[in-house]
Amino acid sequence: MTTQVEAALRGPEAFNLARSALAEMESAGVWPTPLNFELWIHYLGDPEGPLGREMTRLLGAADSFTEGTAEMLAAEYLPRGRLSEEIRDAGAVLNRELSSVSAALAKARQSQADYGETLTEASASIEAAGDPADLKRLVTGLTDATTRVQRENRTLETRLETSTKEVARLREHLEQVRRDAMTDALTNLGNRKSFDEALLAACVESDKTKKPFTLAVLDIDHFKRFNDTWGHQTGDQVLRYVASVIGRVSKAPRIAARYGGEEFAVICPGESSATVETALNAIREEIGSRALRRRSTNDELGAVTISAGLATRHPGESGSSLLDRADEALYASKRSGRNMVTNGEHLEKAA
Repeated sequence: MTTQVEAALRGPEAFNLARSALAEMESAGVWPTPLNFELWIHYLGDPEGPLGREMTRLLGAADSFTEGTAEMLAAEYLPRGRLSEEIRDAGAVLNRELSSVSAALAKARQSQADYGETLTEASASIEAAGDPADLKRLVTGLTDATTRVQRENRTLETRLETSTKEVARLREHLEQVRRDAMTDALTNLGNRKSFDEALLAACVESDKTKKPFTLAVLDIDHFKRFNDTWGHQTGDQVLRYVASVIGRVSKAPRIAARYGGEEFAVICPGESSATVETALNAIREEIGSRALRRRSTNDELGAVTISAGLATRHPGESGSSLLDRADEALYASKRSGRNMVTNGEHLEKAA
């Protein structure tokens, strides 16, 4: 939660903000679920923040605000506070482990120092000793000192082993939290944040290797009309189905993400536009060939179609520029009747 929103909720404007959120949801025809209410509180409390700007864009597009849309926004913009809490908790555990190991190391150092003093004293005593009984006492003392040091070393080894396992567990847990924060909850593809980071990384890698890559964007045709006819839950069912096909065809090293409400993107490292165009047509044909049925009533929903566009990165081109060109190719598919794939290279040659 941003400082601005948190301050508003702790001040006299909190009730006005809550009433405004309910009124805005009612005006937009959105149910006041806890998740939607949280999103609208952030939206109205910080309209110029990342979530606020994305909400403004989505609402301005006049598309239905579905449960899937809410989950997508929450997955991208709301988990950051929870992620910070996870990191703080992990940090506290790690601090305890480090303190414990530090104490064990200090104790071991003291034991080693004491042992060194014992050896020094024993060396001097041996030179002065002439009685076998005195030598026996010295040997016994050295044996006891050695046993103590060995015991301290074993304790330290055990402590270090335990701490190593705990740190490994924390690392695995934080990695899972990071993956959750980068995953779209509805489709299990990467979310917008994941896509943005992957696109930037792909540009950096492309500059380093001097190899181009291709970006594809896909959009479900007439999704708003579909939602209005069958309802948001059925719309979510369609989103999951489309995402499953895209994800299956987009195995690593390809990177698939849910880019917007019914928009998807696929980053294809080292692939030519012709190869990606073939893959997109395979996705389009598979999605369009299946007659879906509504789970709750078994009613036939008819065919679902997608439009797609793609563009291959120019040397040194920014991710946003590449995305704009891929979007232009997608819009060309929409203008040409939908249910088709447009290769951005063909648009550039025709221009």
